[in-house]
Amino acid sequence: MSSRVLFLRNDHTATEAMLGDVFAECGFDIDTFDVVPPEREDDPAGAVVDFPDPTDYDVIVPLGARWPVYDETLRDSWVGAEMDMVRRAVEAGVGVLGVCFGGQLIAQAFGGSVSRSPAPEIGWYEVTTNDERLVPGGPWFQWHYDRWTLPPGATEIARTANASQAFVLGTALALQLHPELDADLLEIWLAQDRDGSVAEIGRSHDELRRQTTELADDAAARLRTLVDGFLRGVVRAVPST
Repeated sequence: MSSRVLFLRNDHTATEAMLGDVFAECGFDIDTFDVVPPEREDDPAGAVVDFPDPTDYDVIVPLGARWPVYDETLRDSWVGAEMDMVRRAVEAGVGVLGVCFGGQLIAQAFGGSVSRSPAPEIGWYEVTTNDERLVPGGPWFQWHYDRWTLPPGATEIARTANASQAFVLGTALALQLHPELDADLLEIWLAQDRDGSVAEIGRSHDELRRQTTELADDAAARLRTLVDGFLRGVVRAVPST
């Protein structure tokens, strides 16, 4: 019987992209769940969400989103429910791999804090690591305005000069970086950059495209290492195929 992974698409523009490919290569059956549909993107707190049972899966992957995870109206609605889901998953031994917003949600769910960062990161940044077999160092893509403080009991794995980038807590691995990014996903995000966030930090869309062309293949190879390290070292489960 194959293992199962559930990708939680908190924002319809933040899909699993390369993460889906890698989990499929690892023999997982893939399910997706849309949290905030496109028609609610301007009013995400109004979304009514009945989350799946995390114990039906071997791994759940909360993905990114454009909203602050600490927004009180969101915490009072589906973000609070998703935090409960994540806690239940870890208590049951289900693997949880949180990406950006999803990583911040893990931090917040287990007693860490998330707040606005004085140095937003958009683009490719050098990440230093304590564990190359889990989160390999090197350039990883970032697009975030917030950062976390570690929850009690967490072990930080990786960081940039501006923010913690990865920590482990139980069967959860929280990532601030975006290992899933490929050229197609980048174009979706650039099309959403109507307020000029990239330009605000002194970069351009063409610069991000050029760097992604240069770096994405190497990042894809490191992503395979990351997923393997997560499955073997954090979840301690190798899927059957």
